[in-house]
Amino acid sequence: MLDVPIVILNVKCYEEATGEALNRIIEAMNKTSLEYGVSAAIAVQASDIYRSSLVSKIPILAQHVDAVDYGSFTGHILPEAVKFAGAKGSLVNHSEYRLELWAIDSIIKRLKSLELTQVICSNNDDVSRAVAAFEPDFVAVEPPELIGGDISVSKAKPEIVSNSVEKVKGISKRTKVLCGAGIKNSEDVSKAIQLGADGVLLASGIVRAKDLYGACEDIFRGI
Repeated sequence: MLDVPIVILNVKCYEEATGEALNRIIEAMNKTSLEYGVSAAIAVQASDIYRSSLVSKIPILAQHVDAVDYGSFTGHILPEAVKFAGAKGSLVNHSEYRLELWAIDSIIKRLKSLELTQVICSNNDDVSRAVAAFEPDFVAVEPPELIGGDISVSKAKPEIVSNSVEKVKGISKRTKVLCGAGIKNSEDVSKAIQLGADGVLLASGIVRAKDLYGACEDIFRGI
């Protein structure tokens, strides 16, 4: 499992994180993670895992994998393939790629069998409790209405974080809880940690920032 507290950056498919632009984000995350002594990871597009793993000093994650094994599964993302490419784990069930519970369970089992970190996204308490029963490494709480917005979950709905931490830990003590959705600055991060989160999962707050280093420093300062 990745160390906590942790900052996980999901670069999604933003233009600002595609091609050579991704290298600048990795460099900024590398530098600030080391400077502040805080664990970090970056979830990149499948096509970028290999080259990102060659230049990154922090773990690279896939944004998604499928519950498939070797065989005739054209177009699917094979867990073994992302591991061979250099990924240390994967996001699962992001709000922009929702899965049924049986698929989440299957993917978690596949990732565990390969000793890859599992970061399971959840949009409510029911989902958080359900996936906690599978004992993943992380559950990231992300109310979909706040993703990409200007109001953070730690400010708008702090009870979501504290309740989720309590419910997840009540089912799986080994599972860490991340706060996602609308994390923009050090105040948001500090509040999430105060509410019991083990770290944050964010995207546009860094990826689309005009000052990458400044944005990274602000987030890591909150830890």
